[in-house]
Amino acid sequence: MSLSESEPNTPALESTLVNGSMPVIIREMGVDDIAPIYHLGETLFTSDLYPYLYRIWDEWEVIGLYNTDPEYCLVAEVNEQLAGFVLGTVISKAPWVYGYIIWLGVNSAFQRRGVADKLVDKLVERMIEEGVRFMLVDTDPANIPAVKFFNRKGFGNARKHVFLSMNLTKHEYYGRLIAYERDKAERIGYRRPRRRQ
Repeated sequence: MSLSESEPNTPALESTLVNGSMPVIIREMGVDDIAPIYHLGETLFTSDLYPYLYRIWDEWEVIGLYNTDPEYCLVAEVNEQLAGFVLGTVISKAPWVYGYIIWLGVNSAFQRRGVADKLVDKLVERMIEEGVRFMLVDTDPANIPAVKFFNRKGFGNARKHVFLSMNLTKHEYYGRLIAYERDKAERIGYRRPRRRQ
């Protein structure tokens, strides 16, 4: 996936080398990055492995965070290619301000080369500058590589949480509502509107 050159409104924040050979440019996300980030996320955040963790990845995740928290939406480029991204937000709750990493993704061609480290480090710096006191991140407990990565970055105090779901089409009320609507349509003698000639 190629990205356009850094635009004036998305200057490079940091440029470092990956494994001493390829420069990694960390910069703010620009409007032209929305589609490539979404498509990279589609390849990374599949429900095959973690069906509940990645249930909400869609284009509005990227657009919404870009519109509300652009300063916490960062992109990593290597040789003008999208290497990865991090999307975060800040939550102000008394008595502290919390930073939250919502999405972190690295193109498989650039994984295990320090790209995620650089993205998280730059986001942490930004959040410290904004007065953030605690950082939060969540992942599926079975996603061992992510758990190890975030532990290595200093995140701790891991708690497993239970995510429950219910298929409402199997709920008793759902069936009664469908039956009621069907009966109502039959009572009023629903007929298809005739075409005008």
